[in-house]
Amino acid sequence: MATNGNPDTSGPIKWGVAVDLKRCTGCQACTLACKLENGTPPGIFWTRVLEKEEGTFPHAYKVFMPLRCNHCGDPPCVPVCPTGSSYVRERDGLVLINQDLCIGCRACVVACPYQVRFIPDDDKGYYDQHTPYEDVSYQKWQAGTAQKCTLCVHRIDKGLSPACVETCPTKALVFGDLNDPQSDISKLVRERPHFQPRAELGTDPRVFYLT
Repeated sequence: MATNGNPDTSGPIKWGVAVDLKRCTGCQACTLACKLENGTPPGIFWTRVLEKEEGTFPHAYKVFMPLRCNHCGDPPCVPVCPTGSSYVRERDGLVLINQDLCIGCRACVVACPYQVRFIPDDDKGYYDQHTPYEDVSYQKWQAGTAQKCTLCVHRIDKGLSPACVETCPTKALVFGDLNDPQSDISKLVRERPHFQPRAELGTDPRVFYLT
């Protein structure tokens, strides 16, 4: 599988994202790209960048860590859903939400250990009324139902990379098929020291932070 999102049809796909912490500058381009691509409501960001200061003066520095849904191999949000609206897509392991089935009970929000699921209370725009952009983008979600990063599934299905990956100016984000040993992400995970967020919980997160 090539890292531009074109699938290798010879076997099952396992999408993942590698985050190179040495390349991330905290520019928030991924946050903005996600916001624009998915048209999320006010105050809701499917991708965020945390920052932490390391070291001591005069050798202090900042570490930036982009966060998103980890599309876990064993997602705790799925079995707690009473309606089956949260599910794992069989062909590639993406964790998605069928908003037509979601009742907004927040069980998945509580179950997610990464705090990356959100339920908008209303469909108001940034100025209490919709702009033309919001009229279009807000059709992608329903107020009172759960939403989160989809890894830009609509782009992946067209052979494209997620918007955050394509936008990153330092190429700190790498997207690809973890089941393809020749993909860029597989090579990076194999060759670089890394960690997975809260891997001790057994969720099998598909996001890898390269150190």
